Amino acid sequence: MILIMIFPLFFLSLTSCQTQKVAEDNEQLSREERIVIRFSHIVGEKTPKGMAARKFASLVKEKSNGFVEVQVFPNGYLYKDGEEIDALLRGDIQMIAPATAKISSYVPEWQAIDLPFAFQDTDEVHEYLEGNVGNKLLNELERKGFYPLGMWENGFKQMTNTSKPLVKPEDFRGLRFRIMPSEIIRQQFLELKAELQTNSFNEVYQLLEKNKIDGQENTYSNIVSKGIHSQQKYMTVSNHGYLGYVVLLKKEFWDKLPEDIQQILQESIEEVTAWEKTMARKLNDESLQELKNCGCVEIHYLSEEEKQLWEEALKPIYQRFTNRFGAEYIKQLPRNKEAEH
Repeated sequence: MILIMIFPLFFLSLTSCQTQKVAEDNEQLSREERIVIRFSHIVGEKTPKGMAARKFASLVKEKSNGFVEVQVFPNGYLYKDGEEIDALLRGDIQMIAPATAKISSYVPEWQAIDLPFAFQDTDEVHEYLEGNVGNKLLNELERKGFYPLGMWENGFKQMTNTSKPLVKPEDFRGLRFRIMPSEIIRQQFLELKAELQTNSFNEVYQLLEKNKIDGQENTYSNIVSKGIHSQQKYMTVSNHGYLGYVVLLKKEFWDKLPEDIQQILQESIEEVTAWEKTMARKLNDESLQELKNCGCVEIHYLSEEEKQLWEEALKPIYQRFTNRFGAEYIKQLPRNKEAEH
């Protein structure tokens, strides 16, 4: 299988394939004569994923001379959080980029990416997905009818809430947290004794505004792009979980595309992915600076000692995951591989 990842070593060479020349007057073709790819996502246009989606659409149009049109629908315009994967499998849309946590509802093994404190940085995520575990996860996606075109990243998640600084595990007790619909994330917050809601991401601001939830977890860029910080008083910089996206098409749709069009999509995703990786870091750095400058949230940086307390509180999740999926996913985590040497 071919997957263009967010790191150079995982790019697969396509030099053996030659892109066929595409006619130069494709802009004049009717919609029925062109290939239209409807790309639906739920985040804002000024996020890493939102910007990458627009850049991808532009590149595909350029490389195909207008024969392929990627129509991008951001902010859950077509389908809400939790609806887009089913819409893809029905063929109502042709492309999505859901968070790995969303994919785990269809391929549960992907929960490994959302284990708490599994990765120290994005390089460790890349290393993990380059190995045997990554290949297994990608193969499982194909078995379920998806074609993984590539992976984009956002960054690491932080905790925000309106009640108090979240320093110790017991500080979560009784707080109402919005989480993504993921079993492994649900278990994390249950271990912390929080009360959970799995609302759409685009509903978070209103829920906070109406005091229907106390807090949420997200990356800096997502917090700022949705104005979540204006409704929260405290943020704990915990880096407890990674947020990345898998760019997916329905495998049946992919298999029916002409080979030269597949090549164009692969080339475009490779270019965009390298750019998106840098942009994600830049946007998160800028968003953190905005959070510091606004004075609207009190920021606490989790110390190493505090982090160890959180990890200890969440340790049962690893055992339950191992009991269900086997030990390989845990053993192959970079931190565990280093401990073996």
